[in-house]
Amino acid sequence: MAEDIAGTGPVYALGLMSGTSLDGIDAALIRTDGEQVYEFGPWLTAPYEANLRDALRRLVEGGRDGVDEVEKALTEAHAEAAAALIAEAGYGAGKIHVVGFHGHTIWHDPSRRVTNQIGDGALLSRRLAIDVVNDFRAADVAAGGQGAPLAPLYHWALAQTANNAIALPLAVLNLGGVANVTWIGTDKNLCAFDTGPGCALIDDWLLARSAAPFDRDGALARRGSVDEAALASLLHHPYFAAPPPKSLDRNAFDSASLAPLSDADGAATLTAFTAQAVALGLDLCPEKASHLLVTGGGRHNPSLLAALRERTGIAVEPVETLGWRGDALEAEAFAFLAVRSLNGAPLSLPETTGVRAPLSGGVLHRAG
Repeated sequence: MAEDIAGTGPVYALGLMSGTSLDGIDAALIRTDGEQVYEFGPWLTAPYEANLRDALRRLVEGGRDGVDEVEKALTEAHAEAAAALIAEAGYGAGKIHVVGFHGHTIWHDPSRRVTNQIGDGALLSRRLAIDVVNDFRAADVAAGGQGAPLAPLYHWALAQTANNAIALPLAVLNLGGVANVTWIGTDKNLCAFDTGPGCALIDDWLLARSAAPFDRDGALARRGSVDEAALASLLHHPYFAAPPPKSLDRNAFDSASLAPLSDADGAATLTAFTAQAVALGLDLCPEKASHLLVTGGGRHNPSLLAALRERTGIAVEPVETLGWRGDALEAEAFAFLAVRSLNGAPLSLPETTGVRAPLSGGVLHRAG
């Protein structure tokens, strides 16, 4: 369960998130004390310019040339997104207490105590003239935790003050490139972990087959049929039987075995793979959830949501059901975590990352 923190009162914090879907930067403003949210400010998404997206993809796929140049370009892009949001909010940077800067994950292997999110926090703090907290995962991984997921404490905080209460236990599913779930029990306890692939395999399939960046509205998957043998092969992976907490890299799975399938059948099979992995993950939680609340870009895919309903057997709703902002939620989470970091409060717990004891983290870069 989340712990109370001793710190300052509510402050404005700006969160920046660049996820495994490689589509762009989410930026969001909230007012928080790191325990609850008092105000939701504006948010925006800044799509990546094509060259930067391609450079990030090369790094994610294992390339190591030009990391410093890509990191600088990535940081400058985040500075532009943050500046645009501050301008939209209509007040000066001096009103913002801290920026939570996730950076972009190019490698994540907690079994070897390695995680790497590129992004220059010192440069960003100079560009914005605001204090910046980044490098949120490293301390947890160094202490033996999974370093992911980190949003569960934010999900927990939101669930405590939800206007439209949903019966516990419930699960919050983030469908980005990788899928992760936060389970909140009837006694407010937590369980969190990566369930498996989110949208990354589907996106990569579309990109390779048709040069489309994603399966818009799940249209291609809807035209296809699931190849059950291929699906069974994908699910025959030791990750799915491993107990939580657990996490994985974007490239932990691949679709090479689906090469003989048609474009539509491959999309349908990969969509079913994501949904069945979520169903297997929910089976590992202490109790069956009453609802699965979906956030992240994948909630815009009707075929994927339909597959989730079919394969989990529980109610599946977008997080907007509770008045949350599904496209801004992860950016909000890192604003929230930045304030917790300043207060020395835990960012991860044994129930969320497997770390031995509640642990704070993040690196502070002072403006100027």
